[in-house]
Amino acid sequence: MSPNETRVPITSEADIVTARQKGRSLAAELGFQGADLTLIATAISEVSRNIVEYAERGEIILQSANHGNRRGLCIVASDRGPGIPDITQAMQYGYSSRRGLGVGLPGAKLLMDDFEIVSKVGVGTTISMKKWVRSNAR
Repeated sequence: MSPNETRVPITSEADIVTARQKGRSLAAELGFQGADLTLIATAISEVSRNIVEYAERGEIILQSANHGNRRGLCIVASDRGPGIPDITQAMQYGYSSRRGLGVGLPGAKLLMDDFEIVSKVGVGTTISMKKWVRSNAR
């Protein structure tokens, strides 16, 4: 684990709150402000909730990200759950394989700047998301 990395095990609703708080706090340290802090916390909630609901356990990894002169936050959500059989369908806004609102994954993608999902049935799912600090911040 690198020093600029925070890992939050996700096994319950309480862990979702912890991941949100740690993500928001790290985002603020990185220079995110206002609405962006809320967007980041919401995206973390969505992917964490999916871990609890579908995989039962997993983890959120939070770390700073740099790309050229851009600074940002990288969030990786991973689990060893059942996997997603049809990622295209799962990414459709309004689709839910359970009783949810169907905004989870597509919602998280809309809130973040970069979004990548890798899932293998029977192996698990890893979602990588990044949000970049807007140049007018700070």
